[in-house]
Amino acid sequence: MAAPSPPDQGELLTIDQLADRTGITVRNIRYYSGRGLLPPPQLRGRTGLYGPDHLARLELVSELSALGFTLSAIEGHLERLPADAGHETLALQRALLTPWVPEEIEEVDRAELERRAGRTLSADDLDALQSLGAVTHLDGDRVQLHGSAPLSSALAAIDSGLPSDVWRRAHELIEKHTTALADDLMAMFQAEVLQPYRDRGRPPEERHRLATALSQLKPVTVLGVVTAFGRAVNRTIRERISD
Repeated sequence: MAAPSPPDQGELLTIDQLADRTGITVRNIRYYSGRGLLPPPQLRGRTGLYGPDHLARLELVSELSALGFTLSAIEGHLERLPADAGHETLALQRALLTPWVPEEIEEVDRAELERRAGRTLSADDLDALQSLGAVTHLDGDRVQLHGSAPLSSALAAIDSGLPSDVWRRAHELIEKHTTALADDLMAMFQAEVLQPYRDRGRPPEERHRLATALSQLKPVTVLGVVTAFGRAVNRTIRERISD
């Protein structure tokens, strides 16, 4: 089913229509409004109507919530935005915050984790799953599961027969170098793209172009990292064989 098209500049939505458009319940929209996360609707008689700015702000709230921000942190972020931030400014904010790769983070108990794994898990298995980045231990028997693909990969590593410490150190090496790469990329993007945009006074005509460029940059960069890593490994293998 195709995603609904964004509203025109002049389109106004009732709260029920806004809920249908965003997938957020009317109850939560009212709650967000009560917390000051949404400005008051326009009134037409006794009916509150919501425009593109309301929609963009609500989508930004949803994006921040999906990234794991608490409600207080979301409030703090929105407070730092200009009071007159329109839907284009909010769309740029959302583009900046959208995850570069999809994440399926959810909280499950031990029984559900074992159901997903398709087997009983020992204490050592659970420690290995955490060291490989598939889960994060929480209180009691609950864990934060980081998606089905990382779980499958971690289980395959456990079943490989190689010492779990080898996989753990390999994961730590990947984390170390990819974190440094992410820091360097973000620093470069801040210095060469975002800061010049701010220095120019955040021109309204650049916002949409910048948001579009961001949406294109993310998958291209992720693919580039995977491709470059694969080529580097191939090059290292050739060099070692030729020594």
